[in-house]
Amino acid sequence: MEHRLFALLALALALGLHSASTVAQDTSLGQRIRDRLQQRQQTPPEQVKPGDEVHVLEVGGLKRQYLVHVPRGYDPNRKAPVLVALHGGGGNMRLQADDSRYGLITQSDSAGFLAVFPNGYSAWPGGRLATWNAGACCGSARDKGVADVAFVRAVVADMQRRYSVDAQRVYATGMSNGGMLAHRLACEAADVFAGIAAVAGTDNTLACTPGRAIPVLHIHARDDDHVLFNGGAGPNAFRDDSKVTQFTSVPETISRWVRRNACSPVATRVLERPGAMCERYSGCQDNATVQLCVTENGGHSWPGAGAVRPGKDGASQAISANEVMWDFFERR
Repeated sequence: MEHRLFALLALALALGLHSASTVAQDTSLGQRIRDRLQQRQQTPPEQVKPGDEVHVLEVGGLKRQYLVHVPRGYDPNRKAPVLVALHGGGGNMRLQADDSRYGLITQSDSAGFLAVFPNGYSAWPGGRLATWNAGACCGSARDKGVADVAFVRAVVADMQRRYSVDAQRVYATGMSNGGMLAHRLACEAADVFAGIAAVAGTDNTLACTPGRAIPVLHIHARDDDHVLFNGGAGPNAFRDDSKVTQFTSVPETISRWVRRNACSPVATRVLERPGAMCERYSGCQDNATVQLCVTENGGHSWPGAGAVRPGKDGASQAISANEVMWDFFERR
């Protein structure tokens, strides 16, 4: 009897020790999990570093992408301006980000803005030969009614989630077909953009009712052989004329924006040098100026660029499109 009593006591003690050990282990494991979660919460997320990043969005049932250049000196604790740069028809985001052709990476590092390069609509691998739906032009993007304004709006919204963005200093620029889309953005997304600058691409929108007056800069070469200064498409400039349009002239483009912004109809010459001039229309509603800069030569290119497409005349060096536009944007 006494032997059985001792056996029962020993068994109870063993069970108690095992239970206590299990509780201690559970407590230790739970504490380690809590410590690890607390450590993760206290560790700051990896900060955005200068350089290039590509992001993908789905808009209108299509997967779209854009490239971002984060400038040197970017500080996530300070809001940075944004420049959305739209490539020309038949180009792509990496072509527009090519510093030898457009110099926007250098300008971004110098001025401190986030440079954003969306890719137009393309059925080709890597987004090559892309176009924008700017209204009457151009290519498959126009023919398929691609929602490019919605895409660019989504790009800006995504930028605001990922980076420290100054929502009051978001601008758009573009070359040729990209410049045409910049005009359309001024018409349909004036709530997003503080101003636009179009290079070698006129206003070919089908309708335009801006939500407010918006600053507009237009830069064009008088001898542009693609988007003719006085209207129309250049002869032999396009493989398939049906993919473009008879482009609006530069004077008509400026006249439209002067009317839309309720500016004084008399321009003031603000820059004049050999090979180039700029004139500004002021007295506009909400202080939204309209400015036209014209180079005498350079053809269908980006003034100040160091390189152009093979077989084309060199870009005008009389002005730098980048310097003129950033001065225009930051003067407001």
